[in-house]
Amino acid sequence: MKIKPIKTEKDYNKALERLELIFDASPNSKEGDEAEILSLLIENFENIHYPIESPDPIEAIKIRMEEMNLKQKDLVGVIGGKSRVSEILNKKKKLTVEMIRELERVLSISASVLVNNYQLAS
Repeated sequence: MKIKPIKTEKDYNKALERLELIFDASPNSKEGDEAEILSLLIENFENIHYPIESPDPIEAIKIRMEEMNLKQKDLVGVIGGKSRVSEILNKKKKLTVEMIRELERVLSISASVLVNNYQLAS
């Protein structure tokens, strides 16, 4: 087992190829340990070179609504009346602190995601 830091795209591709070969290795075996370490190195390289940005707050709400099979009407009472829900989801109005608290509670979306800035629709 010769593991070294992943510094280049070539190193990254080699690490992926090696991990593919040993992916199903038994835990606590020599190859299992190697697979675990390679996974961490690959994840670190990807986090640095291929970061995934968080969606804006409204997109996060829409994604969670889809995951929970919720419709726009299901947020009535959570963030206001029918027209307020529409204004928020269509980016005509900004979320308030109270709305963020309720969305965090009901949809289990972190307030740190919901407080991010986003552009209103023109």
